[in-house]
Amino acid sequence: MDTVVVFTAGPDPAGAVSVPAGALIVAADGGTEHALRLGLAVDVAVGDFDSITPVGLAALERARVRIERHPRAKDATDLELALDLALALRPRRLLVIGSDGGRADHAFGQLQLLASDAYREVEIDAQLGPASIHVIRGERSLTGAPGELISLFALHGPASGVVTEGLVYPLGGETLAPGSSRGVSNVFAAAAAQITLEHGVLLAVRPGVEGATLET
Repeated sequence: MDTVVVFTAGPDPAGAVSVPAGALIVAADGGTEHALRLGLAVDVAVGDFDSITPVGLAALERARVRIERHPRAKDATDLELALDLALALRPRRLLVIGSDGGRADHAFGQLQLLASDAYREVEIDAQLGPASIHVIRGERSLTGAPGELISLFALHGPASGVVTEGLVYPLGGETLAPGSSRGVSNVFAAAAAQITLEHGVLLAVRPGVEGATLET
């Protein structure tokens, strides 16, 4: 399987949403309703279902969608449960779609989760509101537009040997430390950028990509 798309709960995602053709859809609790509003068929819904409306839940049941219920008192967020379920399907890539609004602790937790070592074997991208986010281990090639902002953040430890090509402010084998602002507000110099690193994990955040497509 190439791509599994995971819809998260929270405010409606802002901007256009592009879902790869043929992708399997996993919805985390209220994320179900975001998928349904886009006319998508949900394959699996997971969570404690405290944020979905009765109408949304009834729609799942009518469509005989596979539902995995969990108690509200649990040790993982609905998104983590959905990612684990999606990972078990052995895709090449996970695409998370959600909002950039809502609770700050949820937003921070989501970004930390996307870069978790538990998902190191799969390519992960996210579209959170107008922002495009990419998890980078080893190397990634990203398509953008000249002048587009991109910030690089090290998570879960230092990211060393970071080299960039196609950005206005190049990095040449540098180490980015968690909490450092060294990688903030870089800019695409061309239509593509190459980012490589020797050790660690980077989160590439493109904050203002309205209607970005993450299909490739």
